[in-house]
Amino acid sequence: MSFPLYIAKRYLFSKSGTNAINIITFIAMFGVVVGSMALFIVLSGFSGLRTFSDSLLKVSDPDLKITAVKGKTFEVSKAIKNVLAQNTNIASASKVIEERVSLQYSDKNQIAFLKGVDSTYVYTVPVDSSLSMGAWLDKKYTNTAVIGAGISYKLGLGAFGYSDELEIYVPKPGTRYTVNPAKAFRLERVKVVGVYYGSEEFQNKYVFTDIALARKLLNYSENIVSAIEIKLLDANNSALVRDILQEELGPTFEVKTKKELNALYYKVVNTENFISYLIFTLIIVIALFNVIGSIIMMIIDKKNNIRTLLNLGSTVKEIKQIFVYQGFMMVGLGLVLGMLLGVLLVFLQLKLQLFMITDGLPYPVELRWSNICIVVVTISLLGYFASKIASSRISLSFINK
Repeated sequence: MSFPLYIAKRYLFSKSGTNAINIITFIAMFGVVVGSMALFIVLSGFSGLRTFSDSLLKVSDPDLKITAVKGKTFEVSKAIKNVLAQNTNIASASKVIEERVSLQYSDKNQIAFLKGVDSTYVYTVPVDSSLSMGAWLDKKYTNTAVIGAGISYKLGLGAFGYSDELEIYVPKPGTRYTVNPAKAFRLERVKVVGVYYGSEEFQNKYVFTDIALARKLLNYSENIVSAIEIKLLDANNSALVRDILQEELGPTFEVKTKKELNALYYKVVNTENFISYLIFTLIIVIALFNVIGSIIMMIIDKKNNIRTLLNLGSTVKEIKQIFVYQGFMMVGLGLVLGMLLGVLLVFLQLKLQLFMITDGLPYPVELRWSNICIVVVTISLLGYFASKIASSRISLSFINK
């Protein structure tokens, strides 16, 4: 053990003759404990929220989505089918028709999006796993629909409400204003067989029907679709497969990954995470002023000892190192205690669900090594700089004064 480290250890773990310095040292260490614990818990909370939100996106968005650059629809040609069939990264692909519609049930109206899907859709996007009531679409039954929980609430309509049918209206293209709705709109009546939940936007947006019903309502031909949604064998390759498909399909089509489809969401989450990190880091910086004050008070208290060490042959640089080590060890001890408490609280939340968002939904948190590393690196660096600032007060003129 080096001489400066040995002296720093003695100074840190031995009581000072001045009680005020002991109190200031305890307060400084307590601030580091609380700051490191709080930063770790906040980062774990954001990790949990992101994982929870990603699980909602998993049942609402595909790994890749192909749409036309111009217009709402395109024809699925033989060339497109060949491109998809030859790509070995694709697990499944589904044809989709989307259009804004007006819903009417009893005396209530709601604007939503009709989404006509084929029989393989649930293998591409597992939306059926998010059903909170009823069942998914079945080809054995015609004119059926699955609606979002938000739409269900606004219309007062649940699954298997056979007394009244849900009416879906689509404006006829090219029709001028008329007082007769039968001339201005196409209409289909459906039975709601299921209700799904998900993110707020998702569960307020879609009415799922069989693609044949959507074609009939919109008067589309067999090969006309709004999009092709794709599930990959490995979602981590989505950017690579997107580039391949984009090159093969050409500039008339646009291929987007799940992250690109939800670009605003990911931008908001990343920004919130970064801002929260900065706020709590600032709180830790403020707490480290106590560390600086504690070291400076210790330097003043040990001034006679420092003079003795200097007379015995120690250099000013070595004496500075003593208090750098002392401050760094003080911060390190607070960091270890704070991390232990933070990990314990996150673990208890995972196991005992101490904090709840709703009765059935605990606040999501996640234990990640990356969060531990971020906290350790952040506080270690800040603690080192705080110790260097405090020890910079030591000079020959100060010692001999």
